[in-house]
Amino acid sequence: MADEQTQNSQHPDIETAGETTAGEDLALRVQTLEEQLAAAQDQALRVAADMQNVRRRAEQDIEKAHKFALEKFANDLLPVVDSLERGLELSNPNDEAIKPVREGLELTLKLFQDTLKRYNLEAIDPHGAPFNAEHHQAMAMQESTSVEPNSVLKVFQKGYLLNGRLLRPAMVVVSKAPAEPQPSIDEQA
Repeated sequence: MADEQTQNSQHPDIETAGETTAGEDLALRVQTLEEQLAAAQDQALRVAADMQNVRRRAEQDIEKAHKFALEKFANDLLPVVDSLERGLELSNPNDEAIKPVREGLELTLKLFQDTLKRYNLEAIDPHGAPFNAEHHQAMAMQESTSVEPNSVLKVFQKGYLLNGRLLRPAMVVVSKAPAEPQPSIDEQA
């Protein structure tokens, strides 16, 4: 043993070098493990964020499905409302012979409209309002001096919104400014 101590004291660098190498290996291993831990934490955060996004998207999809589930059904019912309204427009309110039928039509239409409102289906009747390309479909343009250009003069068919989303645009006639009178051939000469 004394020989070993003598040998180690003769070569102090050997023991120090062994300790330094072990210390460097340990520091390198700690650094590697810290990097792996940081990467794992980052990955865990990303997975958690992705799961939260998936959950939020699923909730939005469910909400939209509930909100707009009636879209096709409502589209199929709109012609019935249109027919009831057209029947009232074409019938004479002063004709005593059809007064009971007209009252029945009015009550049926009111009941129908109340039901549509209950399910967040609202009519777009833009008569006199400015033309809005998002909610109106221009069927024709007509010159008018009585209203501003790009105003709705006539509504052929009401539009409808379901929960604020366009279900059917209103079909309208839009006003335009009167054309400037063209000089006749006699005036040009």
